[in-house]
Order: sequence, then structure tokens, then C-alpha cells
Amino acid sequence: MSRDSPPLSSLLPPLILGTATFNSQYNPDPYVLPTTGIVHRALSLGVRAFDTSPYYGPAEELVGQALDTPFVHDNFPRRDYFLLTKVGRIGGSEFDYSAPWVRHSIQHSLKRLRTDYLDVVYCHDVEFVSPQEVLTAVIELRRIRDEAGTIKYVGISGYPVDVLCERAEMILEKTGEPLDVVQSYANFTLQSTRLSSEGVKRLKAAGVNVVPNASVLGMGLLRRKGVPIGGGGDFHPSSKDLRAIIKAASDWCDEHNDKIEKVAIRFALETWMREGQEVGSRGDPASGIPWERETIEEIGGEKLGVSVMGVSNLEELDETMRVWRSILDGLGNGEQIAIDSGRGRDDRTWSLNRQKEVQELAKGIRKILGPWVDSQWPSPDPGFVNTRTPRAARPAPLPTPAASPNHSAAKIPQINT
Repeated sequence: MSRDSPPLSSLLPPLILGTATFNSQYNPDPYVLPTTGIVHRALSLGVRAFDTSPYYGPAEELVGQALDTPFVHDNFPRRDYFLLTKVGRIGGSEFDYSAPWVRHSIQHSLKRLRTDYLDVVYCHDVEFVSPQEVLTAVIELRRIRDEAGTIKYVGISGYPVDVLCERAEMILEKTGEPLDVVQSYANFTLQSTRLSSEGVKRLKAAGVNVVPNASVLGMGLLRRKGVPIGGGGDFHPSSKDLRAIIKAASDWCDEHNDKIEKVAIRFALETWMREGQEVGSRGDPASGIPWERETIEEIGGEKLGVSVMGVSNLEELDETMRVWRSILDGLGNGEQIAIDSGRGRDDRTWSLNRQKEVQELAKGIRKILGPWVDSQWPSPDPGFVNTRTPRAARPAPLPTPAASPNHSAAKIPQINT
């Protein structure tokens, strides 16, 4: 972060809408998804942050279109929501972390998202490139942040927890400035909790302010119907053996009148909310109190572990938000939040009972998984070769910076829906 910016943990909402699903990897045709409806509904439900990437096909474009509408302009000032995107990953085997490409990518993202600035920019999937390439990209992103003001916070993302920790430690050692944020995916789920057991302590020691947990279903692995098959076919890197054991765990959930995805979503959101607290945030928690900018203190805690949810339709969004709010009802003074939001006193009791039920189901599932608990698929695959030739030309001078927005200044207006 720049010297005049508050810590990201004081601003970032603890629930983020991820848009990797707005892509042909997860869906045969992302253009037929109700993406504008999803974004608008998310905002209406209190979601105030959206995570995307140029690598996610048309996702940036679709998010930008959804936000550039009268509904959003009239009710949600840009300073009241966060846009998080990435640089560096271009295709399945194409990565370019060079300074010229980083600058090109940022300009492209600004245009596609139809915004003057980006709240967070990650270096995408850092395990696929060398430490020096990551360092080059981070330095360039910080230069853009400091000179142009079109980036507010800088971080990295990826899969292997040990690599994320090593890169965060390297950035601190080489630059004297810690990363603002490190996003891990598929590493705090029913199948793997490495992010908590191996990542939090090291990342915090490296000065990382926030650690979002993404892909709570393990990129769709933890579903009754199996991994998603998009327009490009089966992209999931998990082995057949791991998929088979997940299927056995799913069948066991069926026998207990539950679904593995329902258990998985609640387990990850609820448990990471606690275990990720040290590297969490205190932004608007989307508790359901209509059109008010809330603080974490109002629902009984200092910070909450940050999670990224991914959905492909309005029904999935509504169900995830129902689970999220139920989890909030189970926090310290969640009973009052449930009452104020119109849910009621009984919802806290139900939430606490469901919490116990999910924890017991999670124990049973992890017992079935056995040696597959905390196992990881290789990333990248052995023999991976980057097919991209990095740009060599120096980019044009930076434009004059605009004034930095204040995320905490405005309140969400009251509207009738």
C-alpha cells in the first residue's frame, strides 16, 4: 500500500464475489450466464467486492458491463465497492510478468472493467514463473501505484502454500515492504486446510496484511456431480483416485441426508472466518441489515477471515448468501444482527446447531478421505514450459495521477427494491 493508504484489512469486505465462473473453464458459454443479474443481486445483498482476472476469459468485460449500468451508478458509488484483478497469466501455458506487459495488462483491465482505478492487483499464479519474475512484476505494480494511483494495493496469488509463503518472504527481504495481500485457492476446504496449518503463521511473519481463501469447493471438486466441465473440456488437475474418494465421501453425505457441497461451503466459510482472523479484514460483512455500511464490531468480532465465493447463477448466489448470513448469526452478538436484519432470534439457534452438525459431518468426510487429506495436485505439472516470450520494450510514461478515493467516506443510499 502507499504511505497515505490505510491497511487493506481495515477496508476489504470479508466476503468477495469471485468471477472465475464467468469463463468457459467452468461453463460451456459464459455469455449466456446471468452475469449482470448476479452482480446486481450481489450488490443488493451487501456484497462489496469482486475478484476477477484477464485469464478468466470475458470475466472482466462482463463485470465491467454489469457495473456500468444506471442501477449501479444510481445506488453504489465506485468508492463503495472493491475491484480485485490480476496480471501475469495470459493462457494455460502463457505467462508474462515483464514490466511492459504488467503495464499493458493494467491499462487493459481498467478499460474492460470501466473504472479509473483498481483496488487490488495480484500477480496471478506465481508458482509458474521464477522468483525474479515475480519480484519484477511486484516492483512495477508498486511503481504504478505510487506514480499513477491507478492501483491501491498489491499482492500475489497461487496454489501451493509453500510457494506463496516463499514469494511473500522474498518480496519482504528484497524490497523491505511486505505484500498487502496473498490469495490462496483450494487450500482451506474440506479436503485441505494447508492454508491454516502451514500458511497463516509464515505469511503473517512476512508482513502480509490479508489472506483471502478462494475456491472453497476446490475448483468444483467437492460437488456431488463432480468437477465442472466447461467449453474447453475437463480442466481440473485432480487425479482420478482423488475424484473417486471424493465421490465416496459424497455418497456418504447422501446417506446422512446432506450434500457434500453444502457441508463444504459452510465448513470453509465458517471455519476460515475464525482461523483466518489474524490475516482477515474488518470491512462491510454483508450481514443483511439493509443498505447500511456496517463494521465488524457490530457483529461481535475484530476481524473475519476473508473468503471468495464463486457462483454461476442467481440460485447459487442466494444459497451462498443464506449460508454466509447464517454463519454471521452464530457469532458473538449475532442474535441482534439476525433480529435487525429481519431474520429473527431463532436463526441464531439454528445457526449454532448447524455449525455443530457440519463439524461432525466434516470429521466423517475427512475420515473417509484418509491420506488424501491435505494432499495437493502438482502446480505446475512436471515439465511445464512457459510458451510466452516476455515483452522487452519500455512502456510509455505514466499519466498524471488522479485523487485517491476514500472507501470509508460514503454510506450506501437507501433505495426501494
